[in-house]
Amino acid sequence: MPEKKGIETITELKREFPNVKIIAISGGGRIVPDAYLHIAKSPGADRTFPKPIDWPELIKTVRELLK
Repeated sequence: MPEKKGIETITELKREFPNVKIIAISGGGRIVPDAYLHIAKSPGADRTFPKPIDWPELIKTVRELLK
């Protein structure tokens, strides 16, 4: 994301909209995806996915979070 870091975006969204559901997806960047995705849960990501994305699991997760 060119303007902001993902963690910063998650933090701002949760602060402004505490009930918003967030799915974090990462290919790793400077650190391995698992480390980044673990960190993304701290400010409020509800679910996380490493790339390449498991599409059936992502669709299932979106459906669960929309309930």
